[in-house]
Amino acid sequence: MKFEKNILCIGAGYVGGPTMAMIAYKCPQYRVTVVDINPARIAEWNSGELPIYEPGLDKLIQASRDKNLFFSTDIKDGIMDNDIIFVSVNTPTKTFGAGAGMAADLQYWETTARQILQYSKSSKVVIEKSTLPVKTAQAMENILNYSNSSVSFDVLSNPEFLAEGSAVRDLENPDRVLIGSRETESGLKARETLVEIYANWVPREKIITSNIWSSELSKIVSNAFLAQRISSINAISALCEKTDADITEVSRAVGMDSRIGGKFLNASVGFGGSCFKKDILNLVYLCRHYGLNEVADYWESVVKINQYQQERFILNMLTAMFNTLADKKICLFGFAFKANTGDTRESPAIFIARRLLEEKAEIVITDPKALRNARADLAGVNGKISFVEDPYMAAEECHAIALLTEWEIYRNLDFQKIYSTMAKPASIFDGRNILDHKRCYDIGFNVYPTGKPALTHF
Repeated sequence: MKFEKNILCIGAGYVGGPTMAMIAYKCPQYRVTVVDINPARIAEWNSGELPIYEPGLDKLIQASRDKNLFFSTDIKDGIMDNDIIFVSVNTPTKTFGAGAGMAADLQYWETTARQILQYSKSSKVVIEKSTLPVKTAQAMENILNYSNSSVSFDVLSNPEFLAEGSAVRDLENPDRVLIGSRETESGLKARETLVEIYANWVPREKIITSNIWSSELSKIVSNAFLAQRISSINAISALCEKTDADITEVSRAVGMDSRIGGKFLNASVGFGGSCFKKDILNLVYLCRHYGLNEVADYWESVVKINQYQQERFILNMLTAMFNTLADKKICLFGFAFKANTGDTRESPAIFIARRLLEEKAEIVITDPKALRNARADLAGVNGKISFVEDPYMAAEECHAIALLTEWEIYRNLDFQKIYSTMAKPASIFDGRNILDHKRCYDIGFNVYPTGKPALTHF
């Protein structure tokens, strides 16, 4: 079969895999290839056990794989054979040198840019799909257009706005698709090429075009605004606990203001994931670079409140359990940073688990999708740790449950059965406020919600 377009994505992670699966599913007239340097990851994409969990993703893959969707480790041939290249490689926060702890580590991105230059025998449209600092496109252009060959490159910015756990839905019916380009003749032509791809299923009015710098910055600012709302409501949750106010009632009252809205106003143990903290610190670093120190301080406080909320969760546990956690058995319900994903990157559960172990507690971790990642995150950490898939078995003989991920299955557990197997007094620390607290209290638990008065038998 002759395909109308040949599309390549370099990077088979949480963004590249699902995005290309959706393009292939919606556009059977296009050939879509995903390449990655990790052969184990590619093998999983080609198997029945995908490397990431997203509701509905398996059906997309099954419908298109080996028809017009292919997964490979052959980066060289992928670059040579495709004219449209999405770059979706990892851009973690730097852990060394200038900007360590804040700036994006672009070594993988630069390696990819140099590979594209090395193996390209024809002109390409190169699309930034990873979250990258502002002006990264300029650096990519400098690398790609350095040589004097007849091969030319147009660089576009097409940031992703996916929420893990709902990525398939977000891809199929996005709030918007943002495409940034140079305002040159070739840049605008390249931009229209990408618009045509998305227009196969996304209404044109939802496809926003801009200059390339606005596109790069919009992604970081969107995540910063969302994280800011979470930190704002979490800061108020601490005040609610001191004043006997109820954070659910406060957030409902505030969220019904049409100027504010109710999304991202649920108090919790804190935000996690691959984007929020990384993007905010990237924004802080950018502001400091341009001498905007007050602006940097403002955004950095969003991250500090998130860290404070996690530490406060531990201190609340410590206070409630007679100021010692030593030799007490704590069950963590959930380790993924949010429900409906196995992703544990920057999950509050990692911090909570480490702090509990520092207090000499024994921890039991249960999660329907994230146990493999949990083992990796805590590998080499000293202390008593066990991993149990069944939440009923995990809670046996524990002194407390810390609910850290809002999985729907936890709402519907038989807590009477769980209570009967636990050490007494038994406590629940609901870091997501998803349980029926009065019912758990009536069973016999001491219940400690987030941002609400505790219900205790003391």
